Amino acid sequence: MSEIKDTLFAQIPSVEGVRRQLLTRTRGDKYIWGIVVVLSLVSILVVYSATGSLAYKMYKGNTNIYLFKQLSFTVLGLIIMYFLHRVNYTLFSRVATILFFISIPLLLYTLFFGARINEGSRWIKLPIINLTIQTSDFAKLALFMYISKMLSKKQEVIKDFKKGFLPVLLPVVIICGLIMPANLSNALLTAATSLLLMFIGRVSFKHIFLTIFLAMIPVALIVSIAVLSYDGKKTEDIAKPVVADKIKSVGRIGTWVKRVQDFMYAKDSEVPYQVQQAKIAISNGGMLIGLGPGNSQQRNFLPQAYNDFIYSIIIEEYGLLGGAFMIFIYLVFLFRCISIFRRCPYAFGAFLALGLSFTLVIQAVANMAVNVNLVPVTGVTLPLVSMGGSSFLFTCAAIGIVLSVARNVEQIEGKAPLETGVNPVAAANADPAGVGNLAPAAATANPFSSQKNLRPNV
Repeated sequence: MSEIKDTLFAQIPSVEGVRRQLLTRTRGDKYIWGIVVVLSLVSILVVYSATGSLAYKMYKGNTNIYLFKQLSFTVLGLIIMYFLHRVNYTLFSRVATILFFISIPLLLYTLFFGARINEGSRWIKLPIINLTIQTSDFAKLALFMYISKMLSKKQEVIKDFKKGFLPVLLPVVIICGLIMPANLSNALLTAATSLLLMFIGRVSFKHIFLTIFLAMIPVALIVSIAVLSYDGKKTEDIAKPVVADKIKSVGRIGTWVKRVQDFMYAKDSEVPYQVQQAKIAISNGGMLIGLGPGNSQQRNFLPQAYNDFIYSIIIEEYGLLGGAFMIFIYLVFLFRCISIFRRCPYAFGAFLALGLSFTLVIQAVANMAVNVNLVPVTGVTLPLVSMGGSSFLFTCAAIGIVLSVARNVEQIEGKAPLETGVNPVAAANADPAGVGNLAPAAATANPFSSQKNLRPNV
């Protein structure tokens, strides 16, 4: 009997054995893996706390439902991240064009037939699992794959307007133009990230400046309409064009104008309710430790406390110290991705890692800025922290792709053994999809010093 017990216990893996297996099976930047774990734990804790009022309204106070839901999305997201990080990133270059052209009809369908949530047609509902998907998240992922591919292929002619700049710019214009009617803030953030990636990809500054100038025209138009049509503005009626009121009735322009007015004239009129409650939550948090985990008071009053305004709940429960820690985490994530960019000897992988990291960090900064009332209210979530959904899963997918690039960089540098059938050097040298040619001997050199690498000079 004792022998049977010894045999059974011998088959149970030890903690050290499990740790070694995890380290063996998970490759890529260990700091990014650690950041993912930390943000996932923060997400579970804060979402569980912030969904109290929603659980009371929907499930008679049973918050365990949302805890299970968030745990499920977290586990599913980690699985997606794991499998994507095991994929050789050159595969994403091969499928980038296909995914880009798939995203266009998806955005068109969402625009005309999508489910209307929060006054915008942004989601499509899957019939079987009854899950709503924000197609703009898929489109952004496909877009950054595609422009990373184009930037890597067009490096020799990137300064030319027709041959280099237009093939990179047109996909951005198409995707952002289709996202804008339903989600202006998402479109602007995507465009800003794309332009930043173009700048790093050695696109001519005059071309970028011209694009920014043209993109600012509709933004300036919205601000002008907000100023001229503001009812509380002390001007004569003749100074308030009737045309402005007519333009406000087109699509979601009225919503955009109202948010700009609320932001600009908050001192002269009533502060928007969600902004007011967010300020109260931040004030409750105090300077250091906050009210403590699960002790939020404004979760019962703050709309979307578990989603768009979850950063306010973090500050309320964990103080300004907790809020500063979140900023620090995202900055470390960006720093590690920049390190991957600098170490990756292949243009496509470098641009892909940098583009995906930029979009996540810029989104996080935008969400925090909304919570502290630095910018008008938008529908931007806090990556990997807000309550799980399609945005959470696509965020995990993006991080998985970044880790895939990091894994291949480690293999090239000799920090990890090459896996059977996976040779990133040979795959990149074949260059069937515009990854960026580089001789194996140059992989150990400075990737910015040689034109053979097709890398940007920074």
